[in-house]
Amino acid sequence: MYAPARDDELTGLINYADQQLGALRAALYGLTEEQARMTPCRSALSLGGLLKHAEQGMAGAIHRLREGTELIALDEAGFAAYMSGFTLGDDETAAGLVDRFDATRGEFLATVAGIDPDGEALAPPAPWAGIYEPMPIKNRYYLVHQVEEFARHAGHADILREQIDGRSIPALEMSIAGALPNRFFTPFVPEPGTLLA
Repeated sequence: MYAPARDDELTGLINYADQQLGALRAALYGLTEEQARMTPCRSALSLGGLLKHAEQGMAGAIHRLREGTELIALDEAGFAAYMSGFTLGDDETAAGLVDRFDATRGEFLATVAGIDPDGEALAPPAPWAGIYEPMPIKNRYYLVHQVEEFARHAGHADILREQIDGRSIPALEMSIAGALPNRFFTPFVPEPGTLLA
């Protein structure tokens, strides 16, 4: 949890984004490779796929904040590439993805720490929302949008994990942090050899 604080705007945005990224990562704690690929709800979402999507989102944000908006092709190939970002390929492992996620997460947070929230930027088209042209924005808008996206997917991850084994992400995060048991919380002890164990 990002504890109550009197932080400045940028620090607050960084900490809220990092909180959601931590929740996404914790969703894989103690799972097997097979469980990370499970799609226990009616959609095709898996925990591994969500973590992959978040990692790609952070990588795109790093590029965007450093280099500016890069417009992607909105054709069939672009759509297929986007959709493949929600699933682990046969040549990928959840353990490898966690390593990549961790590295990108650190770079993302460092990049965000170096920008001016009031700086000018350009939002690319978002055809899924009916926006077909780039639009001028402030970096602040983009950073809040990142928190929104990470939070949306952390919520997805919480539901998926509860469907897999009944574990909640806040309890998994507390277990990772080494919190002591109390009336509200019993630490989860993962099986050796599982993810993040």
